[in-house]
Amino acid sequence: MIVLGSTGSIGVNTLEIAKKFGIEIEVLVAGKNIKLLNEQLKEHSPRTVVIADHQDIQDVNHSNVYAGEENILKAIEDSESELVVNALVGFMGLRPTLKAIECGKKVALANKESLVACGNFIDSSKIQPIDSEHFGLWYLLQDRPVKKMIITASGGAFREWDISKLKNATLADTQKHPNWSMGQKITIDSATMVNKMFELLEARWLFGEGDYDAIIETKSLIHALIDFKDGSTTAHFAHANMQLPISYALNQEMNSNILKHVDLLEVGSLEFRKIEKERYPVWEIKEDLLNNPNSGVVINAANEVAIEKFINKEIGFLDIHKTILDAYETYDIEPKSIDDVFEIDAKIRRELGR
Repeated sequence: MIVLGSTGSIGVNTLEIAKKFGIEIEVLVAGKNIKLLNEQLKEHSPRTVVIADHQDIQDVNHSNVYAGEENILKAIEDSESELVVNALVGFMGLRPTLKAIECGKKVALANKESLVACGNFIDSSKIQPIDSEHFGLWYLLQDRPVKKMIITASGGAFREWDISKLKNATLADTQKHPNWSMGQKITIDSATMVNKMFELLEARWLFGEGDYDAIIETKSLIHALIDFKDGSTTAHFAHANMQLPISYALNQEMNSNILKHVDLLEVGSLEFRKIEKERYPVWEIKEDLLNNPNSGVVINAANEVAIEKFINKEIGFLDIHKTILDAYETYDIEPKSIDDVFEIDAKIRRELGR
């Protein structure tokens, strides 16, 4: 298989599962963590390696190394692998998703932005979700009438903060996730609740029109719930570990033990909270966005611009929300094609200052 984003947490877990199941790695794509990449190369010996920057090629311990987006796409096109695990972060993950589908490959997708920005033009039957929330929904779905699909959120770094102090939150503050350690951007998205809004959009494209919502579950042991029309509700419990959804993407006839079971007596109790607009202002547009899912390209571009500005200390934390909400109101545009998606994305980034 091909692993895009091999040095991130999802990529690392994917390679662990590949080792467990004896799956050959044909292509590894990584960013700037060359030290970890070299360790992965020792163990997995891919045919081709692609990294972010040309100047780092000399530091990679492999004879077949390339750099840049075009070479990612070429590696996908030239490969024999039938499965592409896309764990790239941000809008840059979209073209590889499109290329993999164009080449007739199955995509195990952890790149949120692919469906958020371009869901209307992606054949979701070619996608196996490996975010724990969408995996949970997929796992629970039965041939029964569904009333509502619900995913859960941790609440992010600021779920316990005094709301009046959010305006002074720093980048370091956003990275203090209460339940686990993730990459910088996704941890900021968790703090703003943008990631959960993205996941609801993804669910809409993966599972079709319907009623979708999210709630906070503070221990991150329940990842998804489904309300059926008969009045019953099912929930997917599992320890927060990406190896479970990744395993099913590789082998849907799973009969191996991947995780330790959740011991409810050990857990003792669970706490659920409503996602409040006062703490997460971006939640104000959640319902409207789900009714107009083609606007995902707008909020994704605005979010990526705002995060870059926040990291560079050009704006404050709450300005991330403001940038997204202002863009959503300003850019009332809907892509009619894949080319439109890229043009709209470029326009918004240019006009918002990046």
